[in-house]
Amino acid sequence: MRVHDALSGAVLALLAIAVLFTVRQYPTIPGQDIGPAAFPGAIAAILLVCSVILIWRGLRAERAPLVQMGAWMRSPSHILNFLLVPAALLFYVWCADVLGFLLTGTIILAVLFYALNVPRRLILPVAVIMTLLIHTIFYKFLRVPLPWGLLQNIVIW
Repeated sequence: MRVHDALSGAVLALLAIAVLFTVRQYPTIPGQDIGPAAFPGAIAAILLVCSVILIWRGLRAERAPLVQMGAWMRSPSHILNFLLVPAALLFYVWCADVLGFLLTGTIILAVLFYALNVPRRLILPVAVIMTLLIHTIFYKFLRVPLPWGLLQNIVIW
């Protein structure tokens, strides 16, 4: 699938403008030159400049359809794999608090690995190891509290 550069740039420009308007409402910190709006505002400003360049280049280029579907759109397996990603995200949102990050992450990775034809003997070990690695990074190093769910009374971390 190919999206015209001018259309992509317009969507990114709208996102940048929305962020810029949002960060204007962030509070300032007394005695600080840099507040909570500084970095998101700077990134949004850079994104806005890049999106304007993208729009300009897209309008200068030869005429092309705004959206052009690729050959993969006629393949049921490719469409299924494409739809599995938002389905996995929705599954995480709906089930993470109940099942916990470890179980939810393992299930998501195992299903994705199965759909992508990872060798069967590797699916479960890699899914478990990667989920534990991701959990350790977020929980121990970044100090992001992840939901324990069903394992709340079992795990002592």
